[in-house]
Amino acid sequence: MTSDQTVLLRLSGLATSALTTAVLVAVLIFMPFLLGGSWTFTLGLCFANSIGVLAVSLLVRYGGEVSIGHTFFTALGAYSVGVLDTRYGISLWASVPLALLLGVTFGILFAWPSRNLHGIYLAVTTLALALAVPEMINNFDALTGGYEGLYVATPFIPGIDMGLQRYYVALFMLVIVCLAVVRLRLSRQGMALLLAKTHPAAADAFGTRRVWARISIMGISGGIGALCGATLALSGSTVSPGGFTFWQAIFLLVGSVVSFYGLSLPRVLIGGAFVTLVPQLLSASGAWIPVFYGLALLGMILLGHYMPRIRKAMARKSEVT
Repeated sequence: MTSDQTVLLRLSGLATSALTTAVLVAVLIFMPFLLGGSWTFTLGLCFANSIGVLAVSLLVRYGGEVSIGHTFFTALGAYSVGVLDTRYGISLWASVPLALLLGVTFGILFAWPSRNLHGIYLAVTTLALALAVPEMINNFDALTGGYEGLYVATPFIPGIDMGLQRYYVALFMLVIVCLAVVRLRLSRQGMALLLAKTHPAAADAFGTRRVWARISIMGISGGIGALCGATLALSGSTVSPGGFTFWQAIFLLVGSVVSFYGLSLPRVLIGGAFVTLVPQLLSASGAWIPVFYGLALLGMILLGHYMPRIRKAMARKSEVT
């Protein structure tokens, strides 16, 4: 294959991916007119969870590490929105930038002392964050509302139905975050971060130290996690400690695994849908919920593992015929 053919193949792959994403977004824009209010509400939560899945996947892909504590960052973003809305009547216009700033700041603050930890040691450290989040929220109940939580009711755009706002703002946030990640992946800084993960010695030779790369990617991932929490606060209309438990952190990691750590909009939507929709579909199964959830997870992983082989087999069959 010549170099020109290789370039054309890559361009066609990018064009196909962009077209798929554009079609998917167009379908999601018209979805509320086809579905009922309950499904619109559920899909809004799905978009918000997809942002959290993207945050975990970005850390895995560019940092090479696994986080079990991203509920800390989602809680940070959610309570930034909840406190400013409930206490001061400030909408997302001001609270979302604050949530992003806090997420990036605390991501860097967490990454600095743990910058030399890797693998299971870093995972256990993030696990401590996940376990501490509900207790931290309850201990600051004068601000966070404790077990009762906070209610988010200030509209993003006055005069528009809140049900539609919860859906479209979540979709808008997901699309914007995915576009920002695409820009990062194509940028020189994104290439440097990836090089620091895959070839640390080469990255050092070009002036990018692996330690600083890990701190940077943790800050970016923490910021996206906080945006997930901010979106959850609006889409779910309430913010309470029950939404940021250890199991919620596990679900975000599971969603990342199901999406195979993909960073594109369709891939993170698969992870967000698995986190949001599968538990609801299995809610009537009683004691069998963990069993069916595990089978669904296993099925998704096997499907993703064998899908490339299935595609190759189908391509060969079509060439023969």
